[in-house]
Amino acid sequence: MEHYKSWAGLNKQLSENLCDELVDRVTYFLTRYHDVHNSYGRAAIRLDGKELVCFSWIEMYHQEFDISALHKEEQQSSYEEIIARMKPKWDTDCTYCEMDFLDAVLQFRNMPVQTALESENYIIKILAIMDRRIGKRTLLRIADAKEYEKYPAWVRQFYELRLLNQ
Repeated sequence: MEHYKSWAGLNKQLSENLCDELVDRVTYFLTRYHDVHNSYGRAAIRLDGKELVCFSWIEMYHQEFDISALHKEEQQSSYEEIIARMKPKWDTDCTYCEMDFLDAVLQFRNMPVQTALESENYIIKILAIMDRRIGKRTLLRIADAKEYEKYPAWVRQFYELRLLNQ
C-alpha cells in the first residue's frame, strides 16, 4: 500500500473534491484501533450524518472465510484465482474492510477522474462519481447510458444521489 502522511490530509483532499451539491453533506470516516490486536479499524461514507456504506474489519474475516472455504474445495487454485472468483460476491455484498477503502482512496488520488469512473473497483467509482471534476455532460452520458443500474445497490445509491443533485 502506498504511504500517506495522515487520514486527516486524505480526508481533506477527498472533501475538497466533492461536487458543490454534496459539500457539507457527504463525509468520509476512517479510524484504526491501534490498541487492539492487528490494529482493526472501520471506515464509512456518510450523507447528512447517516452511514450509506461501512467498511469494517469484520468484513476482512468474511473475506478470509470465503477464501478458506474455496481453497478447501479447490486446493489446486492459487490465491489470486480464488480472489478473482470471490470478487463478484464481495462486490455485490460490499464485503470490504477499512483497508480496502483506504487502498481505494490512495489509488483514486493518483488517477484521472475519467479513469476512476471506468475502474473495476466500486469504491473508486463511488469516489469518482461524487467528485466535482465530473461535469454535467459526463453526468448526462452516465444517466443516458444507465450502466450504473447494473451495479450493486450500495454503489447505485451514490450514482443516484449525484444524478439527482446535478
